[in-house]
Amino acid sequence: MFNGERINSTENRSVLHIALRAPLDSIINNDGKNVVPDVWQVLNKIRDFSESVRSGAWIGATGKVLKDVIAIGIGGSFLGPLFVHTALQTDPEAIEFAQGRQLRFLANVDPIDVARNIAGLNPETTLVVVVSKTFTTAETMLNARTLREWITASLGPQAVAKHMVAVSTNLTLVEKFGIDPNNAFAFWDWVGGRYSVCSAVGVLPLSLQYGFSVVEKFLKGASSIDQHFYSAPFARNLPVLLGLLSVWNVSFLGFPARAILPYSQALEKFAPHIQQVSMESNGKGVSIDGVPLPYETGEIDFGEPGTNGQHSFYQLIHQGRVIPCDFIGVVKSQQPVYLKGEMVSNHDELMSNFFAQPDALAYGKTAEQLLKENVPRPLIPHKTFSGNRPSLSLLLPSLNAYNIGQLLAIYEHRIAVEGFVWGINSFDQWGVELGKSLATQVRKQLHVSRKKGKPVEAFNFSTTTMLTRYLQESADVPMEDCTILPKM
Repeated sequence: MFNGERINSTENRSVLHIALRAPLDSIINNDGKNVVPDVWQVLNKIRDFSESVRSGAWIGATGKVLKDVIAIGIGGSFLGPLFVHTALQTDPEAIEFAQGRQLRFLANVDPIDVARNIAGLNPETTLVVVVSKTFTTAETMLNARTLREWITASLGPQAVAKHMVAVSTNLTLVEKFGIDPNNAFAFWDWVGGRYSVCSAVGVLPLSLQYGFSVVEKFLKGASSIDQHFYSAPFARNLPVLLGLLSVWNVSFLGFPARAILPYSQALEKFAPHIQQVSMESNGKGVSIDGVPLPYETGEIDFGEPGTNGQHSFYQLIHQGRVIPCDFIGVVKSQQPVYLKGEMVSNHDELMSNFFAQPDALAYGKTAEQLLKENVPRPLIPHKTFSGNRPSLSLLLPSLNAYNIGQLLAIYEHRIAVEGFVWGINSFDQWGVELGKSLATQVRKQLHVSRKKGKPVEAFNFSTTTMLTRYLQESADVPMEDCTILPKM
C-alpha cells in the first residue's frame, strides 16, 4: 500500500489515501511519481478558497457573504465528511471557528432530503459544493441540478458560477454544468470513495465550515496513525491487533456482526460511516484472484451512541446472539456539565456505563450468584447472563480534530488488515453495480409510461405488478415538462 503498488487489482489502481494526509516533505510514489506535492497543491487551493469565502472576499451574486454551505454527494462523498462534521460540531475550538456558519449534506435523491437541506436557507447566502469524481453519479447530479434550479430561479443563471463549486476530475462536465473549472478541486483514482474524507471531498466543505487550520489538525491525527501502522511492531500495532481480532471473531468463532458503540454523542455518525468503509470493502465472496472463499469474511456493522443503544439493542447483545462489541470512550467531554448535589458529573455517569458494559459481557451473572441475592427460582433463567462475550475498548484522551483523525485512520487500516488476511480486495465495490444498472431500466420504463402511456414490460411478475400499481397510484404527477421545488 505505502509503496504505491496496484493492490486494487480489479481496477488496476494504487490505494494511497495515506498520501492525502502525508506531510509535505513525504515521498509517496504512484507510477514513479511522488503524489504528495499534488495533494498539497489541492490542499493549498482549498485553504485559499475557504479563507476567501469565510472572510467575505468571495461573495455571492448579490454581494452577500456566503455563510451557508450544502455539500452534495453520496456514499463515501457524504458519510465520512458527515461523521467528521458531526464530531466537530461540539468541539470548543471548532465552534469558535464556525460562528455564524452552517454546513449541510445532501445525499439521498429523495426530494424530502432536498426539502430539508434548503429549508430556512437563502440562495443569496448559500454555496453549494457538488462532489462527484466523474460528475456522472446519477443521484448526486440530479440533486445538483435541483439545487442549480433553486439558485437560478431566485438569482438567475449567471449566479451558478458564484454559488456552486465542484470536487471532481471531469473538468469538461464541470464547465458544461455551469461551474467555473477554476473552482473545481481535484482528487485522484487512487482514492477510493469511502477512503476520501481526507481529500477535497471532505476537506473542502469542512474547511468552509471550520477553517483550514482545524481541518489540518484532523489530517495530522490521521497521519500519525498512518505512521504508527507503517512502523509499529505487530504486537503493538493498533490496526493490526484490531484487524486480527475481527478475523478471529468472524472466521474462527463464527460471529458475523460487530456493534460499534461510541460513548460520545459527538460520534453518532461514526458507525454509519464505518458501516460503509467496512461492508463495502470486505463484503466479498471471492479472493483477490477470483476464487470462491471457503470461509466467511466481512462483518455486519451497526451501532448507536451509548447510553441510547443500551435502551435499544443491548438486550440482544447480553442475552441473545453473541455480537462482538467495540466500546469507544472519551476521557474529557467536549461539553462538560456539573450539577451541584449530584453524585457524579454527567460525563462520569456516561463513562460509568462505558466501563460497566464490557465487564457485564465478559463475566455475566451466574445462577449461583442470583440465588445468593434471593432471586426467585422461576426468574433465575431470565436473569442469568452467560458472559464470555467478546468486546474491545478504545479510550481517547479527548475528542478534538486531531483525535477524530486518529480514530478514523485506526478503523480504515483495521479494515485493510482484515482484507489482507482474508486475501480479498478491500478496495473495489463491484457489488453496487447490478442494482444501479437495473435502476436505469426502471428509470427508462417510468419515463415512457409517464410521458407516452406505455405499459410496463420486460420485468419479472412481482416488479411488473408493483410498478404498474405505483404508476396508477401516482397518476397525479404533472405530465407537462415543468419545474416544481419543495415548499418547506
